[in-house]
Amino acid sequence: MWGQALKVIPAVTKAQWEQFDVITRWLVATRSAVLVMTFVSAAVAGLLAFRDAGFDPWVWVLLCIGLVFAHAANNLVNDFTDYAKGVDSGNYFRAQYGPQPLEHGLMTRATMLRYIGVTLGIALAAGIALVVMRGGATLTLLGIGLVFVLFYTWPMKFIGLGEVAVLAVWGPLMVGGGYYVLTGQWDLDVLLASLPLSLGATVVIFGKHIDKLDQDQAKGIRTLPVLLGDPTSRLVARAMLVLQYGVVAWLVTTGYFMMPVLIVLGATSAMSRANRALTKPRPATAPADWPPGVWPLYFVAMAFVHTRKFGLYYLVGIVIDVVLHHV
Repeated sequence: MWGQALKVIPAVTKAQWEQFDVITRWLVATRSAVLVMTFVSAAVAGLLAFRDAGFDPWVWVLLCIGLVFAHAANNLVNDFTDYAKGVDSGNYFRAQYGPQPLEHGLMTRATMLRYIGVTLGIALAAGIALVVMRGGATLTLLGIGLVFVLFYTWPMKFIGLGEVAVLAVWGPLMVGGGYYVLTGQWDLDVLLASLPLSLGATVVIFGKHIDKLDQDQAKGIRTLPVLLGDPTSRLVARAMLVLQYGVVAWLVTTGYFMMPVLIVLGATSAMSRANRALTKPRPATAPADWPPGVWPLYFVAMAFVHTRKFGLYYLVGIVIDVVLHHV
C-alpha cells in the first residue's frame, strides 16, 4: 500500500483504513503521490549546488525533509480547513477523487490536528536546524514557507492567489531558495532553471481548479480559473505547458545547461495529450477510455502525468549535465 499511495491517490474504505499502520495512514492522508513534485524541486536545487561546488549532503537532507514535510503539512491543513469551513461537504470535488479523512469519517478533528502537528513539527525542526547551520536569509525563507503552508488554503485559494503561490513556491522558493541555503548565494540562472518545475506544478493546480470550476464558483471560492473563466483558464494552462519547454530550450541555447537536458522532450507526448484536451471544455462524464478510479480528475490527471514525467526527465538531464561539468 505504501507503493500505491506514492503513485496515486488511492480510494480506501473505512474498513481498509482501520487496518492500515500509521505510516500508511499518513501517506494516504497527505496525498503523498504529489509530494514527488517537491522532492524533484529539492533534488534540482541540490544538483545545481553540487555543480557549482556548494553542496553539503547533510544540509541537503535537511532541506528535503523540511520541504517534503511542509508540503505534506499543507495538504493536511488544506483538508482540515476546507472541512471546517464546510467546503468539502455535499459530494464536493475533493471528496470524490480520494479519501478526505475528515469528510469520510476516517479521522476525528483531534486526530487530524495531531497529524498536522507532528508533520509540521518535523518540517519546522528541519527548517530551524537549517537556520542555525546556514544563517543569512534562511530564516526569512523559513518564514515565507510557513506563511504559504498555513494560509494557502485560506485566504489565498479563496481570492485567486493560490495559483500564484504555487508558481512562487515550487520554483523560486524551493529551488532558488534551496540553492541559496546550500551555497549562500542567489543566482538568477538558478531561478530561471526553477521555472519549468514551478510551471508544471502550477499547471497541475490550474487543471484541478478548472475541473472543479463550477463547484468552486457555487461555493464562493474565487480561484484564478473562476476569476478568468473556463476558456481563458484553459488557454493559460496550455501556454504554461509550452513555456516549460521554451525555458529549457533557452537555458540550453544560452549555455547554462548542456544538450542532454533536452531529454525533457521525452515528455512531449504527455504534454501533447494534455494540450489537446485543454482545447475543449471538460466533458460532463468520463471518456470511454478513461482509466477506472481516476474520474472526476480530468485536466488535473493529465497535467499531473505530464508534470511527473517532465520532472523526472528534467532531473535526469540535470544529473547528466552535472556529470559532464565534472568530467
